[in-house]
Amino acid sequence: MNKEIVITNEAPKAIGTYSQAVKVGNTVYLSGQIPLDPASGEMVAGEIRVQITRVFDNLAAVARATGGSLQDVVKLNVFLTDLKNFPQVNEIMAQYFKEPYPARAAVGVAALPRGAQVEMDAVLILEEKPRRKGAKSAKSAKKAKSKRPKTKVRK
Repeated sequence: MNKEIVITNEAPKAIGTYSQAVKVGNTVYLSGQIPLDPASGEMVAGEIRVQITRVFDNLAAVARATGGSLQDVVKLNVFLTDLKNFPQVNEIMAQYFKEPYPARAAVGVAALPRGAQVEMDAVLILEEKPRRKGAKSAKSAKKAKSKRPKTKVRK
């Protein structure tokens, strides 16, 4: 398995033993984001709407670092310490996503890291870039290369 670790300064640094995102093929797994300010590493101040917005901004920054965007999200998980805040998630989410919306789960939890009221993680599927006409896949290029006669370079 070929996995690529994604790191960006536009989102908060990992505060534990995890990566901001892991890309395997064209699938990207974004780690949970809480409302941390990327510059200071501190929780944003303010009401739940401010926290939700910061979380979406953090997810968007990590998605951009993978070459994608929030429009590439196929699954979004939302964790809330109070499910009464779910209408605000819907309202703010509509500012970040266009139809067709991703699959989503909303889970009520007792507590989140650093006293956050909201955390979200996501899975993205990136579009495969179209190959140029005549371009070969890595597999067919390797096969063709193995058929070439080996040459030696002498100095």
